[in-house]
Amino acid sequence: MILPIVGYGHPVLRQETEEIAEDYPTKELIKNMFETMYNASGVGLAAPQVALAIRVFIVDGSPFADMEDITKEESKELESFKKVFINPIILEEKGEEWAFEEGCLSIPGVNADVIRKETVVIEYYDENWVLKEETYSGLAARIIQHEYDHIEGVLFPDLVSPLKKKFLSKKLTKISNGKIDPAYKMKFSKRVR
Repeated sequence: MILPIVGYGHPVLRQETEEIAEDYPTKELIKNMFETMYNASGVGLAAPQVALAIRVFIVDGSPFADMEDITKEESKELESFKKVFINPIILEEKGEEWAFEEGCLSIPGVNADVIRKETVVIEYYDENWVLKEETYSGLAARIIQHEYDHIEGVLFPDLVSPLKKKFLSKKLTKISNGKIDPAYKMKFSKRVR
């Protein structure tokens, strides 16, 4: 089932998220989240984006596998980079900082360069509740960091320069007020036409 994606300004996007227990009905949620993400042409989706203040996010980096300027190795990794992260904890962010233009399904039509560390070490449960600790670099790490920010109540405009944020403020206000017509199902905290 395709779920509505909550738009910038919705309180759940800033809410503190909670860990879930193994008896939480994750199978249906994960299926719905993937369907919702693919419908919106995304590469990641966090539970707060579908109005659930829980520590779950999904990723599928395969759309980035054909990008120019990436190595064959990274392309191959992204091709099969489809994962579920339950109760994740980033243990370490390391390496060089690099900028990349990010967007967000909760903030349609807004993109900005965000600086992040190149490598991330993360501990999480997969969809079968197997505990894992893995290291990712490049675009895979960036996708994880972006989605992880969602479960921490952080959105990518929070990470841009004050000048860039001021430049984006009118667009963000329009989204917050629901004055947009996205190409996918969305829910806004206010709908002003």
